[in-house]
Amino acid sequence: MTNGAQALITTLVDSGVQICFANPGTSEMHFVAALDSVPQMRGVLCLFEGVVTGAADGYARIAGKPAATLLHLGPGLSNGLANLHNARRAHVPVVNVIGDHATYHKKYDAPLESDIEPLTDWTHGWVRRTGAGTDIGRDAAEAVAASMASPAQVANLILPADISWDDGAQAAGPVEAVAAAAPDPHAVAEIADVLRSGEPVALLIGGPAAAEVAALQATDRIAAATGARALVETFPARLARGAGVPAIDRLGYLAEQAAFQLDGIKHLVVAGTRAPVSFFAYPGKPSDLVPEGCAVHQLAGLETDVAAALAQLAEAVAPGVQPRPA
Repeated sequence: MTNGAQALITTLVDSGVQICFANPGTSEMHFVAALDSVPQMRGVLCLFEGVVTGAADGYARIAGKPAATLLHLGPGLSNGLANLHNARRAHVPVVNVIGDHATYHKKYDAPLESDIEPLTDWTHGWVRRTGAGTDIGRDAAEAVAASMASPAQVANLILPADISWDDGAQAAGPVEAVAAAAPDPHAVAEIADVLRSGEPVALLIGGPAAAEVAALQATDRIAAATGARALVETFPARLARGAGVPAIDRLGYLAEQAAFQLDGIKHLVVAGTRAPVSFFAYPGKPSDLVPEGCAVHQLAGLETDVAAALAQLAEAVAPGVQPRPA
């Protein structure tokens, strides 16, 4: 017979999740035991939940697919929230498996009992509490799909201990993630006209565009053909570098640096990111870093295929133009 923990891990593996960073407690021991029966899942023990969530965030940024975490109840999740903040802001796919007391034990208000759902709401992601062993496979597959949606996000699956250890659970096949939307041809055409206007333009890219060589090459083609100033958001989740990859400057962290880079710009085109703001408020300094009188144009939000939008814009304004050597 398959118990809930085995069905959960099998479903995660079948959905493409191959590593779980864990700081388990008593309520997660059946998950830990089930790791031996599903060797395709690599379990990595971490001694603090902040390490668990930080490692999952870093792994997912580089691998381009989610890692799982295993956290002990509400206090364990709380200890990992700081690095989940980073994952949330960078739109990194992470699947949190959060253990909870057995369903029949919660009424006793044990010392580590807490409301977990309000804590998961803080991640601004997907959340579900598994209510039965028959649901665990489906819930796990949907958690992975939710984490890989466009934009990617943190997915939180709350796993009561008795559902983890009860037999009769079934694994489920992968669920397809919601794909990024196609670029808006009207936005592409409008921004192409802006780039041809002769007025100073900056093109600020981020999100998936910073990690994809083709998107960086398209950005450089646009800049080479039109004279637009190309910039990457200050802290991209991942930035491609290396031979043949255009070395596009990042927007400065300090407000004075960003103001210098954007000085004189009349149009700011954003793709895969938002118009920049200062990280903190300073006396007498603006919080909005867009220059006064500068119009902001959105080529593609994070729900859109940013790389495709940049490729279409490059074909519109820079046909035949090649990326410049790095």
